[in-house]
Amino acid sequence: MTAPTLNPGDHDRIAAAIRGAESQTSGEIYCVVARRSDGYFFPAAFSVTLGILLVSLAAAAALEYWWIAVRLPHFVIVQVLAAAAACALIWLFPGLRLWLVPRSLLWRSAHANALRQFYARNIHLTNARTGVLVFVSIAERYAAVIADAGINAKVEQGQWDGIVAELIGNARDDRLADGFVAAIARVGTLLARHFPVQQGDANELDDHLVEI
Repeated sequence: MTAPTLNPGDHDRIAAAIRGAESQTSGEIYCVVARRSDGYFFPAAFSVTLGILLVSLAAAAALEYWWIAVRLPHFVIVQVLAAAAACALIWLFPGLRLWLVPRSLLWRSAHANALRQFYARNIHLTNARTGVLVFVSIAERYAAVIADAGINAKVEQGQWDGIVAELIGNARDDRLADGFVAAIARVGTLLARHFPVQQGDANELDDHLVEI
């Protein structure tokens, strides 16, 4: 996912899609897209330092094998300088950190961010517990649909998984706005099936995409 910041036209399309979907259901849909879900400096620094340590151990074994003497203080100084240079590099170029962090950690961080957004945006406070978050974290190539308790009791996880897979596919093709519009439509269809619009239904959440 390398999509640039969404333009005003994309925001208008997504807001219109939310309003259209919510016109058929008492459920509430909220959308958030994050550039990234964590800075990852410390995990990346740990990986770099560990890598330098392993390389230095191999170098020490090779020097011993070839009978090349290196004083221990000099060897340690070289290790420290290499680690400092590597950490400075990943500090200056944050994009490098993603290559040094395990995919499982990236996804855990993105999922934790999705949950934070779910609660921070008060999606869990709708009257009938029918709020749904559609979330994408671009740097981690992660997407999620998080539904409140009132919806999860009636909608199977496999149906959310299908929506997430399509959303990720669109984002991977740099069609993030199209992905959100399609995901919103599918979420709206599921909500309308189980939670049709009620007379006097109030709009409890803002109908727009939030970029963080």
